[in-house]
Amino acid sequence: MAPRADCIADSAGGLTFDVTDHGSPDFAHLVLAERASGREVRLPLAPVGDGRLRASLPIGVDLPEGRWDAFAQVAGGEPVRLMPGMNDLRSLVDRAPGGSRGYVAVRIPYATKHGNLTVRSWHRAPHAEAGELRITAGELSVRGRLYGVAFSAKAYAELRARSESGAVVRAELDVDGAEFTVRIGYGELGAGRWDLWVRPEGEDGTEVRMARLLDDIADKKPIFTYPVTRVTVEGQETEAEPYYTGDNDLAVVVRAVTS
Repeated sequence: MAPRADCIADSAGGLTFDVTDHGSPDFAHLVLAERASGREVRLPLAPVGDGRLRASLPIGVDLPEGRWDAFAQVAGGEPVRLMPGMNDLRSLVDRAPGGSRGYVAVRIPYATKHGNLTVRSWHRAPHAEAGELRITAGELSVRGRLYGVAFSAKAYAELRARSESGAVVRAELDVDGAEFTVRIGYGELGAGRWDLWVRPEGEDGTEVRMARLLDDIADKKPIFTYPVTRVTVEGQETEAEPYYTGDNDLAVVVRAVTS
């Protein structure tokens, strides 16, 4: 039977893994392998009693953005895929990093569709965290917070079309310290998919993708759903809907109504 790992998140965003101890006297590691690149991060597993081995992944340990599959490996042996045990991720809910690091790092363990343990990691510098979304009368309002850079008087938000047209639509941006509110009129958007960005220093400064990362949900796309709003654009009936991508970035899709 494959070993299991219980995961506990701390308030800084680090993770502790408690792995089933099968009694081998040899030195062991917890191995995190990034799925796309094959890069590995190796963490020593130390006995802590009660039939467990423990490894720690502090938030300061570099874990580039991606999906990291978890393995246990005893010295001289082959890595064995870990199964998820109990997760205590309460500390990740509504986590508010101080911003002193200049970046936001997020690690969320989850069970894959095959029942294995994987850690989803993000590293954003800077980062625009999307919070509450409100939809009223053809307008989307997004509240959020900016990390890693300050707003200037030139700040604005924009939506970028993913189509070959490369269209860009500016959106109204209200700022209060590091907090912000973006208001988007659906009637200004053509059909297609639109990604949300913040330009805190104006058009010649930093480009910051808007995303929702600071919670305990690794994949928000199938979980967070929002109302579909019908609007008329240049005489064409359309429907608009905000959603989170597979990377938990915020976007809007606008579709023509055909019936």
